[in-house]
Amino acid sequence: MRIAALDIGGTAVKFCLYDSRCGFVKEDVRETPTNAELGGKAVLEQAMNLAAGLKCFDAIAVSTAGQVNPETGAIIYATDNIPGYTGIQLKRELETRFCVPAFVENDVNAAALGEAAAGAGREYASFLCLTYGTGIGGAIILNREVYRGNSFSAGEMGHMITHAGGLPCTCGNRGCYEQYASSSALIRSVREQTGRSLNGREIFKLLKSDSRIERAVSAWIDEILYGLVSLIYIFNPPAVILGGGIMNEDFLCDSVRQRIGGLLMPSFRGVEILKASLGNTAGLQGAIWLAERSLKERGCADHAV
Repeated sequence: MRIAALDIGGTAVKFCLYDSRCGFVKEDVRETPTNAELGGKAVLEQAMNLAAGLKCFDAIAVSTAGQVNPETGAIIYATDNIPGYTGIQLKRELETRFCVPAFVENDVNAAALGEAAAGAGREYASFLCLTYGTGIGGAIILNREVYRGNSFSAGEMGHMITHAGGLPCTCGNRGCYEQYASSSALIRSVREQTGRSLNGREIFKLLKSDSRIERAVSAWIDEILYGLVSLIYIFNPPAVILGGGIMNEDFLCDSVRQRIGGLLMPSFRGVEILKASLGNTAGLQGAIWLAERSLKERGCADHAV
């Protein structure tokens, strides 16, 4: 079985051709800029062109930014991180173009499923997963399945309001968690403190040599904790998995783990804070796992195109 896999984010699209005989090979994953500012239709066209370049596949698996109806594969809602993406019929367009089944899942749900199947969540039937990037995404895994909510949109943890009346957010509200605890928020804070526009890697490279950056990072970790504490009190999960490119910095998870106990009541301190183990391929792996499972349930035979 061969699956064309795409992970569509606000910054980059990762893609690969998965062959079930070989398993997932990280080295086969390629990446290209999303060019999200061109809008949802351009992102759709790019996805179809990338899939066409992979050739000879039996299905398409997509992990994507935005709220997704997993039954229709349509984008229910997306913020202006990808303008005009709301309403895009991703599954229908891909199936019409390639005449193979397509499976579309929200990127954080896909990442959580990847971690559940082959990563940090393997030992847990239930857990929360948060990814910290341009925004903050969330997923709720209950008994090894995604909890989707009434309109397939549960887990929008980045839009919890942690600062009433605070900074404006792309969702239309003010004071959302992601405006304070995302990697974008850290970059903004460092720029305000130092006057320098640094990316995440540069920030952590200079962490020990610039006290202003050190203070900004510490305050940013506090913001991460404010949201996590609320979620832990609401869900009382056995584990919380933290992902997103910036969480590749080992000391971040260590710092969260060390500091969160002092903010929790004793009965909640058993929660495990884990670093996502699949890195930036988690969404791809989760989408592939979902597609494979669905195809096996259908009893589909190979019919590569």
